[in-house]
Amino acid sequence: MTTAIPPSLTLEEFLKLPETKPASEFIDGQIYQKTMPAGKHSRLQLKFCDAVNQVAETSQIALAFPELRCSFGGRSIVPDAAVFIWERIPFEADGEVPNAFEIYPDWTVEILSPEQRTTKVISNILHCLKHGTQLGWLIDPDERLILAFIPGQEPIELTSSDCLPTPKFLTLDLTVEQVFGWLIPIRNS
Repeated sequence: MTTAIPPSLTLEEFLKLPETKPASEFIDGQIYQKTMPAGKHSRLQLKFCDAVNQVAETSQIALAFPELRCSFGGRSIVPDAAVFIWERIPFEADGEVPNAFEIYPDWTVEILSPEQRTTKVISNILHCLKHGTQLGWLIDPDERLILAFIPGQEPIELTSSDCLPTPKFLTLDLTVEQVFGWLIPIRNS
């Protein structure tokens, strides 16, 4: 018995489909829905984007975006955080940020949520690096571990007081411990 395989979509066809919640990604002609972000994931994503934008936005070095669709190299992915060098951002004529980013991020960050497939996340990071991304981070809140992906090198495992690598365009002094410290909100006594 032969089973009919549904035809795969093109990237252009995928981009015409309505958005889903959580977001769907287009990889190798197939659609994959991301897992719903959990609390630790959301908190780390927010604090990371805030940390980058506090250092980079006013001086027009770069911008960090949470959950921004990036379509390039035959894929349409939604990194948990995507950082773009200011000069590469395709601003609209009125200076506003566009809705569509058809370029790779300069820095991509993925944060694992429970039940998320690590290999798919790493595959997206490697896809970004192959197309020009300078740095990828994979943050695992449960393991308290961050893997750094740098083009042409094997992944670097970072734990506790290790200083985190940042792209050449941005100085951001962070340790693994500081990043996971973001999981504890500041409370008034």
